Amino acid sequence: MSLAFEDEPAKAPEGMVWIPGRTFTMGSNDHYPEEAPAHPVKVDGFWIEETLVTNRKFMEFVKATGYVTLAEKTPDPEDYPGALPQMLKAGSLLFTMPKTVSGSDITQWWSFKFGASWRRPLGGLSDLRGKLDHPVVHIAYVDAKTYAKWAGFDLPTEAEWELAARGGLDDAEFAWGDELMPGGVAMANTWQGTFPTHSTKPKGHERTSPVRSFPPNGYGLYDMIGNVWEWTTDYWSTRHPEPAAKSCCIPTNPRGGDIEASYDRTQPQIRIPRRVLKGGSHLCAPNYCRRYRPAARHAEPEDTSTSHVGFRCVKRVLA
Repeated sequence: MSLAFEDEPAKAPEGMVWIPGRTFTMGSNDHYPEEAPAHPVKVDGFWIEETLVTNRKFMEFVKATGYVTLAEKTPDPEDYPGALPQMLKAGSLLFTMPKTVSGSDITQWWSFKFGASWRRPLGGLSDLRGKLDHPVVHIAYVDAKTYAKWAGFDLPTEAEWELAARGGLDDAEFAWGDELMPGGVAMANTWQGTFPTHSTKPKGHERTSPVRSFPPNGYGLYDMIGNVWEWTTDYWSTRHPEPAAKSCCIPTNPRGGDIEASYDRTQPQIRIPRRVLKGGSHLCAPNYCRRYRPAARHAEPEDTSTSHVGFRCVKRVLA
């Protein structure tokens, strides 16, 4: 059941939930270093989609516009100096569960799959049968932004997303409280078992799951945690800004970040900006990636699409 607030505008866009504006503590000092420091932020009220954008909705967009996603296009060699010619083909990153692993090299479970896209999530002859109500995946940043513009919406800022994900529980560890699985009940589509070689999740939920498969948070929002990571508009930063020294100087509606700081310094020849992803995915596990929390964040290059990244849209009052 969602919470009601007096400052909600009279007319809500279909499928959206109102998030009342207020000041909250963003980030965390207790987990990964990029989540720190915890700091107060003020956000104006906005609407956000109740669920992730599904394959069904994205299909409607493509049918109406003829849009072709980045994963369906052949990469431009000028954007990837030094890349092997045989790798410059349309495709996307796909997770495949290995039987065994040695060390922490992620190429043991991640590979670039030629032909993988939102239409063919596993590449090859895979399709969307039985998955129309699953979140759309293999979506790059430009794809999400283009859909949002077509729908008359936008992507959330990191601050907007985190406020919405917390569901009114500002001091809780998770979006639903302080236990990952209260009473042994899974509250989100996250990895169950030992990542990446052993999954104990029920059949049909090995990867993404249909939206609304798990309980909503306090605002009535589904899958804010788990299922797939979600794009935000903020450029990546390795830390949050320090808290304001005075209450009068608390940041209001922070957006964007620094594009120069967002580049991956380990690959100086490739200057692709990185954006902040939020929410974790079905691949987050206690033994590997504990980013199934509202404060957690992750860097993703704008040109990158994967089998565990999707998005949802927001609408601002004055937008």
